[in-house]
Amino acid sequence: MNKIILIIKKVLPKGLMKKILPVYHYLLPLIGAIIYRFPSKKIKVVAVTGTKGKTSTVEFINAILEKAGKKTALAGTLRFKIAENSKPNLYKMTMPGRFFMQKFLRDAIKAGCEYAVIEISSEAVKQYRNKFIDLNALIFTNLAPEHIESHGSYEKYVNAKLSIAKSLEKSRKPNKVIISNIDDAEGQKFLDIKIDNKTGYSLSEVSDIFLSENETKFTYKNIQFETRILGKFNIYNILGAIKYAESEKIDLEIVRKSLSEMEEIKGRAQKIECGQDFKVIVDYAHTPDSLKAIYETFQNSKKIAVFGSCGGGRDKWKRKEMAVIADKYCEEIILTDEDPYEDNPMEIALDLTKYFVAKKPEIILDRREAIKSAIKKAKIGDVVIITGKGTDPYIMRAGGVKEKWSDAEVVREELRKLLASSY
Repeated sequence: MNKIILIIKKVLPKGLMKKILPVYHYLLPLIGAIIYRFPSKKIKVVAVTGTKGKTSTVEFINAILEKAGKKTALAGTLRFKIAENSKPNLYKMTMPGRFFMQKFLRDAIKAGCEYAVIEISSEAVKQYRNKFIDLNALIFTNLAPEHIESHGSYEKYVNAKLSIAKSLEKSRKPNKVIISNIDDAEGQKFLDIKIDNKTGYSLSEVSDIFLSENETKFTYKNIQFETRILGKFNIYNILGAIKYAESEKIDLEIVRKSLSEMEEIKGRAQKIECGQDFKVIVDYAHTPDSLKAIYETFQNSKKIAVFGSCGGGRDKWKRKEMAVIADKYCEEIILTDEDPYEDNPMEIALDLTKYFVAKKPEIILDRREAIKSAIKKAKIGDVVIITGKGTDPYIMRAGGVKEKWSDAEVVREELRKLLASSY
């Protein structure tokens, strides 16, 4: 199908192609819904949207539902899960298109799942991938400038996200609920939609916050919650999940137990441990806010940063902000390749160097070599923080070339080599 579209693009004038593509993208989910008999009508669909925190919030909600004895399906940036079967998302897109989601929901129903917890991205909205999926609930995490080149402006990006809330408004499901982070500047807009059950959440609802490089603790409604999932930002994600659990009348003690049992969320402040005497963290952080948040989580340790440009040809405005943040929070910085697409990787790295003042970053374009160098530099108690990829399965290069990749696996391989050589 993609080959056909590429051929049509070459033949038709750009203006006409621009008009045809939206129709094409709209028809695909409609045909998929018809083929799979509108499966969202037969299962509770819980959607999560926002710039950051979608994946973590989906994982928190899924863990809570499973602990409550519910059979679940999950579709997001990290993985696809139906009942006990889970596989990584290798599409390099949060919400795959074509007929994928309709088939996924039908398969979840066949497996006896009561809930489907899904991430919805703005790019999915742009291509109508979320159409003909009736929602029961929507959790909004936050909004920050992202995909501006793709959407045309921040306002259009916000409207893409709000259209998901409006689709909830139109859903024919009973007892619909929307849950929104009211500490976010855009949070109230999501609560303005016309449904009966609306819930905001705020950090002001919790107390006794304790943050360390090993655990996170806080008190909510006189219950102490603790988890090995790190970072103040994750308290927001947990609160969104708690609010949804409360809307489903799930006991908070079940919620507490589920959170305490979670070991990690892959690619999200993920610790990689092979017996070394320093920390290595792999995190998806790809916005200025998320980069600052992960660095602040390890504010008491010397930080060695490995990161790139958040992708060539897109959101170039982020380069300066991310460089300034790394310059402030990290003692050593290695700039590397990330997803250059059609851009020259060295030009991207050199562009980033212009914004460093206090530190002089090192450029190592080979991402494996950059990770290897950072690990070799680390001393007892230091933390190496590798950002930008998370669980992304590929490095995207010119001409649509996909280089198979895993930050976590490369870290493990290089740590084992380092530890073996030290004996």
